[in-house]
Amino acid sequence: MDQLSDDNSNKRTKHEVAEVKKIKGTVLLMKKNLLDFNDLKAKLVDRFDEIRGHKVSLQLISAVNGDPGILGKPAYLDWDTKITQITAADETFSVNFEWEEEVGVPGAFIIKNSHSNEFYLKTVTLEDVPGHGRIHFVCNSWVYPAENYKKDRVFFSNQSYLPTKTPLPLRHYRQEELQTLRGNGTGKLEEWDRVYDYEVYNDLSEPEMGTKHARPILGGSSEYPYPRRGRTGRPTAETDPRHESRLPLLKSLSIYVPRDERFSHLKLSDVIAYGLKSVIQFLVPEAEAKLDKTPSEFDSLKDILELYEGGIKLPIKLPDFPFLESIRKEIPLPILKEILRTDGERPFHFPMPQVIKGMIKFLSTYLRGFTPFTFNYNNQKTYLQEFPPNSKLNPKAYNDEASSKTKECIEKNLEGLTLEEALKCNKLFALDYHDVLMPYLSRINSTSTRTYATRTLLFLKNDGTLKPLAIELSLPHPDGDQLGEVSEVYTPAEHGAEGTIWQLAKAYVAVNDSGYHQLICHWLHTHAVIEPFVIATNRQLSVLHPIHKLLHPHFRDTMNINALARQTLINAGGLLERTVFPAKYAMEWSAVAYKDWVFPEQALPADLIKRGVAVEDPKYPNGVRLLIKDYPYAVDGLEIWSAIKKWVEEYCSLYYSSDDMVEKDSELQLWWNEIREKGHGDKKNASWWPEMQNLKELVETCTTIIWIASALHAAVNFGQYPYGGYIPNRPAMSRRFIPKPGSLEYDELESNPDKAFLETVTPQLQSILGISLIEILSRHTSDEVFLGQRDTPEWTADEETLDAFGRFGMKLAEIEEGIIALNSNENLKNRTGPAKMPYTLLFPSSDVGLTGKGIPNSVSI
Repeated sequence: MDQLSDDNSNKRTKHEVAEVKKIKGTVLLMKKNLLDFNDLKAKLVDRFDEIRGHKVSLQLISAVNGDPGILGKPAYLDWDTKITQITAADETFSVNFEWEEEVGVPGAFIIKNSHSNEFYLKTVTLEDVPGHGRIHFVCNSWVYPAENYKKDRVFFSNQSYLPTKTPLPLRHYRQEELQTLRGNGTGKLEEWDRVYDYEVYNDLSEPEMGTKHARPILGGSSEYPYPRRGRTGRPTAETDPRHESRLPLLKSLSIYVPRDERFSHLKLSDVIAYGLKSVIQFLVPEAEAKLDKTPSEFDSLKDILELYEGGIKLPIKLPDFPFLESIRKEIPLPILKEILRTDGERPFHFPMPQVIKGMIKFLSTYLRGFTPFTFNYNNQKTYLQEFPPNSKLNPKAYNDEASSKTKECIEKNLEGLTLEEALKCNKLFALDYHDVLMPYLSRINSTSTRTYATRTLLFLKNDGTLKPLAIELSLPHPDGDQLGEVSEVYTPAEHGAEGTIWQLAKAYVAVNDSGYHQLICHWLHTHAVIEPFVIATNRQLSVLHPIHKLLHPHFRDTMNINALARQTLINAGGLLERTVFPAKYAMEWSAVAYKDWVFPEQALPADLIKRGVAVEDPKYPNGVRLLIKDYPYAVDGLEIWSAIKKWVEEYCSLYYSSDDMVEKDSELQLWWNEIREKGHGDKKNASWWPEMQNLKELVETCTTIIWIASALHAAVNFGQYPYGGYIPNRPAMSRRFIPKPGSLEYDELESNPDKAFLETVTPQLQSILGISLIEILSRHTSDEVFLGQRDTPEWTADEETLDAFGRFGMKLAEIEEGIIALNSNENLKNRTGPAKMPYTLLFPSSDVGLTGKGIPNSVSI
């Protein structure tokens, strides 16, 4: 009997052991930190919380049982209570779950943070789950104290599911998470909120500062349509409730974006370091200029070169610059000791732009540089089909008489062709800012700007390069726009006053192009238009949705950089207004340009056709044939476009086996509808929007989104400093018109052409500010993730998807090798140009820093 009792006892013990079988988990997270340094105060508070029993718990959610899924017993993180290394780094913790049969295979977990501080949860991995094996959760999210949340924080495994294929136990959690991310559309949003919502650009003005800082609201009207930006919920301005109140400058880093959209600590420290360096580079010359006989001007071209060759001496102390002292107090980083050093050394200097390491002739930059598509980017054909170039503007108000004067002047430069023959052979092109600028020019020239609307006629030579034939400079009629315009045409000249005037004419073209590039090609067509896609994707596509997993890496940091831009760059009186020619009308002008934005035309093949540098031809890859065969942006871009599209096709085909599946995907349809109805709501009635009814439309749409966020942004951004960092080559402002013969200015133009040029283009302090800005924008930060890469290797559990992504990466590596080979081909004159500066803006990979190459996944700077 006793023996029997012992046997039963042993059996019960074995049974009990089986019931409490453990699932071992590994948690990777980063504790709260202050930029590059851990917050020691937060670490001590976390330790005290642990001692008091306020722990971090995880609770598994079944993917196979229940509706909603059955919850397992809470398991507690084995929090490291020792004070560890001071530098911010990932830390690994263990957690052990009791496996319960009714839970079965988990597909998600709830995490509750009972600490007083947030932490960044990267991944959770479960080993040896009975009946399944290993399960991996990619989290990449900040987890705040549980008291800050109305709903539990839920994370799903890295498996992808269309809505109808989601395991029944997880569907409730999938929908609840999306509802949380949408918010309720009201109230001020706090840093721990995870709400993605829309708002118009009503935060650029500062009504309290008077009419000087008043700007129109962009978005929500036919006069000023605009893509939507992320809502912050800040209160309205006291003096004008139509506008949102603004944050003080020193609180710029606190502007609301969903916490997971904020920069990583590495990127934030890089951006602050670059920004402070640029502030110094601007303020020190400002101080030194006070002792200069012409403090607002460069006295000579040699003065400009000294910015790059000699560095900037720092005979200053912080108390002399209260703004810098306030920054130091706000951000007490050890890194400031190096940045703000006052030992008399000269660490601050602008790097030598590649463009001034050799002689760059006019227009080689327009084929190779960072404005790769600005020829006639205003919806007219780039190649001319008639002469003189036509205008879409009201012929009663604007005319083209000046253009007709050029025929006799240009025919002698057409390599033996007549004008008609050159037109027939698609040899004539135009870089045309006439129509896009003329309606605004009177207002722009009422500021400190003095510039023209330019139209440049170009000839495609037999060697594949473009030669300028004539530049038309136009102004509104002095007695009123209703009387038309006044235009002059200038042709190439090398000597005397005519040669200097030709240089000035080219400078006005560069001014037009620089402003259009920065405001339209860069800000509007990449930063602004992509933000609604970021918002809609997080509101309508679950993290379990395959299209969310496809697009999410291409949205990294975009909302944060755009929010900072609204705070300091594109706002009234911001850096952009100070450094580009439209001045206070800059953003208003970009809103008018948005009227012509068409989503399907952002696809590279369609864009090239629209601009007249390619024609449809099914015999060629992507269905387009380039009219300028040695056009590096187009040649390299089409290779990148093809690789992206092939990857997207393979990916989408793994989840959608028919067009019917696309049409019946509820989340996908809500996502696409919201982009049209809300995100780009001012264009919701446009007929050109894809219907999203088949796989082809889905592939083309996703390819275009990825192209805009990655390659297009890379092409217009990361060459800004290498190509535009030398002021005479890329002025962004002009301050006076071409002088008339007999005037004192004309006499100066004849006697001192360099001085006349420098007094016409961007003045000294604005030049330094502009260079500082584009130096920051052109740098890759240390945590950049490039096209073909992911920051988390196990971003999906689908092996076929990972295989396809691997092939995408290998194709991009092949493209890199091809670009290197093309740049070595001496017959392709536009690949390097006279400066021997190879075109690398669409080279997929890059090192950190100012490289002039590399395609990040997203609009991240």
